[in-house]
Amino acid sequence: MSNPSVPAYDLVVAGGTVIDPASGTNARLDVAVTGDRIAAIGEGLAANAARTIDVTGSTVLPGLVEGHTHIFPYVSAVGAPAEEAHLRRGVVAAADAGTAGASTFPAFRKLVVEANPLRIVNFLNVSVLGLIDFRFGELLNPDTLVPEDALATAEAHPETVRGFKIRLSEDVVGEHWESLLKKSVSLAEQAGLPLMLHIGETSEPLPVVLDYLRPGDIVAHCYTGKPHGILDGDRVQPAVTAARERGVLFDSAHGRSNLSFEVARRAIADGFLPDVLSSDTSARNWRGPVFDLLTSISKLVALGAPLEECVRRATVVPARLLGLDAEGYGRLEAGGRADITVVTETEEVTLPDAAGNSILAPRLEPVVVLHGGAEVDIVPWRGLEPA
Repeated sequence: MSNPSVPAYDLVVAGGTVIDPASGTNARLDVAVTGDRIAAIGEGLAANAARTIDVTGSTVLPGLVEGHTHIFPYVSAVGAPAEEAHLRRGVVAAADAGTAGASTFPAFRKLVVEANPLRIVNFLNVSVLGLIDFRFGELLNPDTLVPEDALATAEAHPETVRGFKIRLSEDVVGEHWESLLKKSVSLAEQAGLPLMLHIGETSEPLPVVLDYLRPGDIVAHCYTGKPHGILDGDRVQPAVTAARERGVLFDSAHGRSNLSFEVARRAIADGFLPDVLSSDTSARNWRGPVFDLLTSISKLVALGAPLEECVRRATVVPARLLGLDAEGYGRLEAGGRADITVVTETEEVTLPDAAGNSILAPRLEPVVVLHGGAEVDIVPWRGLEPA
């Protein structure tokens, strides 16, 4: 017989509006936690808690899943620190997008994957060099694409390598874009994994590039304002719509230079939301203009994207794409991981894009972050820091 004097739950996050796209939940509910698991989700749970956090007026989300980031400091000049840039701003799982190649993967595994508390996977750069420095294209020497090395690394580390990455901008691949893209698609096909493709300033218009991609492959920077983007005037190009219809995915991937408010506004008005909403955080942008994933979500909401759909694309969708849904990421459910990000809406602030524009809009700010049931020490928004 249970003892009514003993609390049923270690902690209850009480009074907030729970938004969990994986289950379709959008209601004011309590979330009870015992140990590292969610014990229950429902009404009136706080009375049975050893401790309660009142989050009335806030929104309770699954721990966020970052689908595109660069978190390989000390080796890559573009790497941001994973825990401070992500976990301490509400992200519990993240995919590094091509910072490490086959030759640098052992260091990535030791210094990043094994050294951080959040779950980290990656898209392995098809160049053995990886992305060490933005000033020097990793595929200008096409011989750095060694399919055997990429395939061997993916086969040896399936727990981490969840796809491959190629940056197809002209300053990265030079005149060899087509042969490099074909080789990348082929090795991804052999590995049974998706290929992530960086666009913006490609040698050829986007429809030409899209013809090479398979269902499940990912186009990063879908709202880029650089040449050869997704729009034709105010409308999404028919070739882009056709690619989506056959299963090609599109990632927002803000980044330092690849989110244009004008492109995003027009695309959203035309009904084109990204499949994955990501920040493309790096050492070049985590203090602005990107800041973090929640700020990237805030920007698309301000441009007309529904909040619940944005949350979907930053939780359950990337979790499924990365195979992390099988580990319980991207959702809130009884018996599941106690990864919870509680956010509140701030007053309007100036938010920049990556093309020199800005908007005045509210911002989503984490007020409580639980990772495996333990409270995370949140760091302030980096936009508050003096320039």
